[in-house]
Amino acid sequence: MKLEEAIDYQARHDSFEHWFQTPLGRALLADQRQYLDHKLASHTGARQLQVGVSHRLPLATGTDFLQRIITVPQWHSDIPGGVAVCDADELPFPGDSMDLVILPHTADFSRYPHQVLRESARVLRGEGCIAITGFNPFSVWGLRRLLSGRFGRPSGGPWGGRFMPAGRMEDWLRLLGFQIEHSVTRFYGLPLQRCARNPVKWQPSGFMPGGAYYCILARKRELARTPGRRAWSKRKVIRLAGNRPVGVARTSHQNHQESE
Repeated sequence: MKLEEAIDYQARHDSFEHWFQTPLGRALLADQRQYLDHKLASHTGARQLQVGVSHRLPLATGTDFLQRIITVPQWHSDIPGGVAVCDADELPFPGDSMDLVILPHTADFSRYPHQVLRESARVLRGEGCIAITGFNPFSVWGLRRLLSGRFGRPSGGPWGGRFMPAGRMEDWLRLLGFQIEHSVTRFYGLPLQRCARNPVKWQPSGFMPGGAYYCILARKRELARTPGRRAWSKRKVIRLAGNRPVGVARTSHQNHQESE
C-alpha cells in the first residue's frame, strides 16, 4: 500500500499525454481513433462519456450523441466546456445516466482500476456500451515495459502504466453484469519511434503474440444490478438535464485560485 501511495500518478498522466506528441504516440492514437470510430459508428443516445487522462485526446468523435463529456484527473486553465475534473474512480454523475462510456487506458493509469470499472458500470444505463483500451502485457510492448523496470530506465510515457491483461478486465466486466461483445488486440510492431514512420511495419507477423493494445467492447445487461450501491451525496452529483456543456472543479481547482 505504501508503494502504491508513493506513485506520482499525476506525473505519469502528464508523461503519457506528452508521449502522444511523438511519432509513435500519434500513430497509436490514430489507430485507436480509426478503430473506435468504425466500431462505435452505429451507437446513438443522449450522452457519451470519456474518462481519460487528457481532454486533448478525444476518441469516438464521430458518434451521434446529443452530449459528449470528457473527464480529466486535474484542472488546467485551458480546459473547455463539457470537461469535468474528477477522479476516474469517483465520477460525479447520476447512476444510469450515460449511454456510452469510453475508458482509453484509464485502468492502466489509475490507482484503483477495479473501482474505475465499478464507477463506469454505475453511471452507464442498462443496455449501454463500454469501450476499453489498454496496453497488452503479452506483446513486444509488454516486454519493453518489463525491461524498462529491470534496467532502471525512466518509466515515462506508456511504460509507466500497469499493462493489465485483457482477460482480467473481461472477468471484472462479467462480474459487474456486462456481456463481452468484442475483444481484439491491435497495433503490431516494435515499440520504437522510427517504426512509426513506416506503416508496413504495423502489420501482424507470426512471431508477435499480440498487438500493443487491446480493445474491449461490452454491453451492460438490463437486468443486472449491483446490490448495496454506494449512497451518493446530491451535492457531489452533476445534474445532466438537456444537452448543455458540463463542468466541475474539485478541491485542486479551488486551491489553485486561492493561491493566486
